[in-house]
Formats: sequence, structure tokens, C-alpha cells
Amino acid sequence: MSQNDLSKTLPLRGLHTYAGGCLCGAVRYEATVDLAGVTRCNCTICMKYGYGGGVGMKPDAFRLLKGQDALKKYGRDGSPNTRSFCSNCGVVCYGDGDVPELGGKFVSIYVNTLDDVDPSLLTFHYWDGRHDNWAAGMRPTPWPFQAAA
Repeated sequence: MSQNDLSKTLPLRGLHTYAGGCLCGAVRYEATVDLAGVTRCNCTICMKYGYGGGVGMKPDAFRLLKGQDALKKYGRDGSPNTRSFCSNCGVVCYGDGDVPELGGKFVSIYVNTLDDVDPSLLTFHYWDGRHDNWAAGMRPTPWPFQAAA
């Protein structure tokens, strides 16, 4: 069965448990999420990582199955938010942190690391993280890099 065929069999709306991981297989996880909530962010970290989009959840909806020893974390000094990547293949699998404007503690999986999901079938919503404009909420089109004058 092709990747596209598999995506058609998995629900892309409503809560569902998805499996995912890094390229080399050292890191594996499961997450119970609704893929109707997929987002992209324009902050410098997300952009430098080539952020293909993520979906957030409360930490108890995420389960790291394998690879704790292979994971490395990156975060900015003073920020409670980090990105976890495989030290073998370099794939960023998820981020976690605490953003009060978004409901507090969270885990956000990178949708490109999900097994059997075709990201081209997902609808993305956009955050303006570059300007810490979380209060504006999401919108259906990307935010500009430059702040409005």
C-alpha cells in the first residue's frame, strides 16, 4: 500500500492515536491528537528548522516509546520551550514547553514525522511567533515576517 493510500485510511479529523518517529528509527512516539489543529509558525526557530507544521497537545497525550537516550534538546536561553531531535539522524520529532497564552504546558509533534500521514492532505493554520503575537491567535494564511507599521 502506498503512502497516499495509507493516509486515506487514517482519520485526519477527530482524536486519533498516531505513531511517528525519526528517520533512522531510534526515536519512536505515539500521540493522541486531532489533525484538524495543525499549525505553522514564523518564529526564527521554526523557520530555521524548516518547520513543516505541527500539532499541539497536552503532555499526557504524548508517549515517547523509544529513544530517550538518542534525543538531544535545543532551546533558547531563558525560554521554557525546547525542540527534541535525534542525535543519530538529526530529525526534529517534537517540541515541548509552556506558553501561557496557548494554555500552558504542551507537546507539539512535527507532522512530517508521523507515519502514514500525507501532510499535503492537511489544512494548516498560522501563528505569528516571530513577533510573540500569540494573543492574535491563528489565521488561515501565513503571517508576514515584518511587523505591521
